[in-house]
Amino acid sequence: MNFGQLMTAMITPFTNDGKLDITGTMNLIDHLYETGTDTLVINGTTAEVPTLTNEEKRSMLQTAIQHASGKMKVIAGVGSNNTALSVELAQEAYQLGADGIMVVAPYYNKPSQEGLYQHMMQVADATPLPVMLYNVPGRTGVDMSIETTLRLATHSNVFAIKEASADVDKISALIHQAPADFLVYSGDDSLTLPILAVGGAGVVSVASHIVGSEMKQMIAAFESGQIKQAAAQHSKLFPVMQAMFMAPSPAPVKAALEAYGLPSGAVRLPLLALTDVEKSVLQPIIAPFVPQTT
Repeated sequence: MNFGQLMTAMITPFTNDGKLDITGTMNLIDHLYETGTDTLVINGTTAEVPTLTNEEKRSMLQTAIQHASGKMKVIAGVGSNNTALSVELAQEAYQLGADGIMVVAPYYNKPSQEGLYQHMMQVADATPLPVMLYNVPGRTGVDMSIETTLRLATHSNVFAIKEASADVDKISALIHQAPADFLVYSGDDSLTLPILAVGGAGVVSVASHIVGSEMKQMIAAFESGQIKQAAAQHSKLFPVMQAMFMAPSPAPVKAALEAYGLPSGAVRLPLLALTDVEKSVLQPIIAPFVPQTT
């Protein structure tokens, strides 16, 4: 199954009273489709998944699968620090009709590499769905090694990894050693072009909420051999990519979406919305990419 090069780790829109905004979710899905997203990643870190109830996760996934049908693939985040729960979430995603699942390294527990391997294998065994591994040591407290990733890559369902260690040397080594059909996606927007340059497959993006079309243009320029044009586009987008993490994510991208005319609601505690000062810093960075209303 082809999941494309530009995946978006989608936020969870909330209403003013803090509930799921299903209409807003559908509007956002339309926007992402129109701006080049190939695959939606639902119920991931950017979705504030630790604050979502099981019913909310199910509702978000159902909405995405139904509304994106025929337009984009949908990958369901099923990661947790409880292996049995991740297995249940994977099976539910399969029953609901997801195209794939993403499994983050268990957070807080700090398992050994063997524990990581067995956790991922149990989830991969739970359904026939394609599995994307997710390594983000800055959030989980554990870094999945190249060796562990390569062991997991031999599983028939494991097709890719979202690698957010920000270690290009490690990513280069992984791409060099991995099977030809195992795909490595950048988990950091600003490393999209460097990772493409060493053989990566694309990006699981946050900035694509705002600059999806421009990111797709950058990827297309690189793929067609227009390296200088791709580098110029990267340079143009770099401030936006950085700004999306000027405060704990997804607060900046939610503020940016408000400016874009796509209300996304507040973030849930323990995260906080951007301050007025932070918004004043963000606004001129995103202004060139926000449609002007008359």
